[in-house]
Amino acid sequence: MVTNDDFQKAVDLINNSGNILLTAHTKPDGDACGCIVAISNVLENMGKNFRAIMLSQMPDWYDFLFAQKPPILGEDINLNQLTDGKFGEFDLIIIVDTNSLSQLPKFDKYLKQNDKPVLIIDHHATADGLGNVELVDSSAAATGLIVYDLIKYAGWRITETIAEALFVTVATDTGWFQFSNTDSRVHRACSELIDAGAKPIEIYHNLYQNFSYARFKLTVAMLNTLQLHLDGRFATQQISLKDFEQTGATHKDTENLINDCRRISTVETAALLVELEDGRIRCSLRSTGGIDVSEIAAKFGGGGHKMAAGTFLPGPLEKAKEIILKEVTEKIKSLSCK
Repeated sequence: MVTNDDFQKAVDLINNSGNILLTAHTKPDGDACGCIVAISNVLENMGKNFRAIMLSQMPDWYDFLFAQKPPILGEDINLNQLTDGKFGEFDLIIIVDTNSLSQLPKFDKYLKQNDKPVLIIDHHATADGLGNVELVDSSAAATGLIVYDLIKYAGWRITETIAEALFVTVATDTGWFQFSNTDSRVHRACSELIDAGAKPIEIYHNLYQNFSYARFKLTVAMLNTLQLHLDGRFATQQISLKDFEQTGATHKDTENLINDCRRISTVETAALLVELEDGRIRCSLRSTGGIDVSEIAAKFGGGGHKMAAGTFLPGPLEKAKEIILKEVTEKIKSLSCK
């Protein structure tokens, strides 16, 4: 849990900083995007100089959150511009929704040569201890809840923009309140955020009724690869580079596709394997709770939560599927022996 002393250290860092850099993990999701928008709005209201940067493209359905989308490292600016100070000279770095170097490609090199304080705000159990001050609460359903608590502790004004952004963090990381992490804390916070101006009906439309035709075609291609293993308890799906080419979709369109197979009653654990241009396979894992998928992900340098984690595996796709099937099989066998 985060203590008041931790919150005060974070407030002091922000108050004593004039130029702040804000970022999140690669492949930003609703929690990461919402946190960036909320904190950016806070910093703007405080009159702080700040810049946000993304480490990869974000899905189009989060565009509505941003008045202006942040630049992307490796596309809009390069690493040398960042390390040489051409993007800005910063006296504080805030990283949200991750505490792992593996989730910060390219930015990790900047971080390693950085001598300025780092503030981490995160709810994942996997941690590399990157912050001078860390607000970490693995019991929080979303990092946005920790940001919300920080804002309330500091007495900063919660604008309609902040309320909307924080509602998105919680709604997306709970699967629109369907996942088992949807607790009373989630509902209390969302009630308060609605009172502060968040509009759930509009947010739902923007998040879940705003997909491209290309994404739907990619979903069909993925579902055609669906296989059930271990008496239906484990589901695998995959997406190849050819699928992206044929559908016109991009890698950012894969967010949440892993959840489609979880509507099958027997499925307890699921894996989505996505082929990357460099030959690696990005493996997303989900569990109903019987298996701790973060332990599997950590074995390959990844991480996450007990019920949601991810990592990278060597290609090709069939080899990666064999690897993850072996790991899940061993986990299920070990549970059966207890």
